[in-house]
Amino acid sequence: MSTTQVSEPVDSGESGAGKSSGAAILRRVLVRNRGPLAIGTVLVCLHQLAETAVPISIGVIIDRAIETSDTTTLVVSICALGALFLVLTAAWRFGARFIVTAMQQEAHRLRLEVAHRVLDPRGVHTNLRSGELLTVSTSDAEQASWIADIVPRAAAALTAAVASAVALLWIDVTLGLAVLIGTPVILGLLQLSAPLITSRATGKQASIARASAMATDLVSGLRPLRGIGAEKSASDRYRGASREALASAVHTAKATAIYTGVSATVSALLAVGIAGCAGYFALQGRITVGELITVVGLAQFFLEPLGLLASLPGYFAVARASSDRLALVLDADPILTPGSVTETPGYDLTLEGLQFRSLGGVDLHCDAGELLGVVAYQPQDAEALATVLSGQPGAHEYRGSVRIGGISLQDMDLALARRTVLVEPHLTDLFGGSLGSNLEAGAGDAQSSDLGEVLAASAAADVVDSHPHGLDLEVTDRGASLSGGQRQRVALARALLTKAPVLVLHDPTTAVDAVTEASIAAGIAELRHSGTALHTTILITSSPALLAATDRVVVLDRGVVVAQGTHAELAHHDTDYRGAVLR
Repeated sequence: MSTTQVSEPVDSGESGAGKSSGAAILRRVLVRNRGPLAIGTVLVCLHQLAETAVPISIGVIIDRAIETSDTTTLVVSICALGALFLVLTAAWRFGARFIVTAMQQEAHRLRLEVAHRVLDPRGVHTNLRSGELLTVSTSDAEQASWIADIVPRAAAALTAAVASAVALLWIDVTLGLAVLIGTPVILGLLQLSAPLITSRATGKQASIARASAMATDLVSGLRPLRGIGAEKSASDRYRGASREALASAVHTAKATAIYTGVSATVSALLAVGIAGCAGYFALQGRITVGELITVVGLAQFFLEPLGLLASLPGYFAVARASSDRLALVLDADPILTPGSVTETPGYDLTLEGLQFRSLGGVDLHCDAGELLGVVAYQPQDAEALATVLSGQPGAHEYRGSVRIGGISLQDMDLALARRTVLVEPHLTDLFGGSLGSNLEAGAGDAQSSDLGEVLAASAAADVVDSHPHGLDLEVTDRGASLSGGQRQRVALARALLTKAPVLVLHDPTTAVDAVTEASIAAGIAELRHSGTALHTTILITSSPALLAATDRVVVLDRGVVVAQGTHAELAHHDTDYRGAVLR
């Protein structure tokens, strides 16, 4: 079966998003990292307590050692202050290590989860394109993992706020109440803008993903675009998508900047107000000089946790937006519902009343061991037939039946379906690596003698022999370092090496010359249909060289079968066939 698992865009929206929201993903992140996060949270909270104790300690030193000129107390206090700084530093260092490690590991897990879901043999029912899926598996996975950092930071900031408020209450009730009342009021007011930031962050991620998807499509289709002179049109479309992504990012940045600026200003005003009140109380004699210094120190220190608490909703909004996009993939319904049949009695292929896309009711039978040619006058019919034979569409996406050995393709276990049917599409990709590793992707338990036969049958031996490195020749991503004809021959060799009982080849030789094409036609017939082999091969093509090697040819026109016979018979008696094939 074909390895492409992502469904086409659907009209019903992004399926699966309603199963569980991004909040469930964020909760899962926290639960499965609860051990490291608990340790990290305790340590960073200890760090904040130590930070809070610094201005308190300085105030105590001033009141009890400096004002009293007690040298012994001063020395002991300085040593204690040094120990406090040691605890402060160590707690932050090790706490941050636990938290950052958990966050990075979680980002990795989320990337793997998305990759696993996209590569699921059952497929994934989503309207996200390849470039968008790439964005989800990279930046969205990274940003969703921020929740592992947000929660400990929030706990640490709250610890600092509470400790500061308690210290201020101890010094003066009015100052403590100002912090205890002012902090939740400020945070509550700022929280009102969180939905706006979440909405803009979601829009930004979606627009960036669309631009990435378009860029991926352009890069993969650059050569055809040049061939039809459509570079300018494609460039204009990408420029528009890129500008949309830029505008969305700028709007999000503006909202976040305004939020951050307002939160910092309000926090600073609260701190300045507390320091001012403390100065007034010191002039009145309500608090000592040491307590004044403690209050000023706490007010200055308090800016950091308060500012952090004010900014965290913005970060949470981004993490939530990314987790919602992750949910589109992780919670998406599978395209296929695997059957339970694990064996098939034969390898004959039968289509009955098949309706899919442009196909309007195809009835077709291919005997086991037959080399069948299919000529489609309309390219969309050929593409639709190859797609439905690949097993990608779900049962609800087409009408009629596709049976192998009398067993419906939908009733087969996925392992059986993949082992039985392989569809090699017209546009194939090679992987980055060596020529040999690309061939081995379909080798299974093939022997070296099989490789030699396959290379000869597919005319790919010329590709191997033409380079000094042979099978060790380095192939760049998508096979861009090879010519179109070389890529087709290597892809064909890879498909033949699988020894699939039912092999469907869609236009496998459009980029090779006529002599090579004739050699490939003879090679396929010899490799798969000589001796006692019962391999079934379907060639969806209009190549006369390939069709001449077939046992029988079926002709599709406007989605239905209109003629069948040998290539020679159709070429002699059918004017339409002759015009489509013998050009």
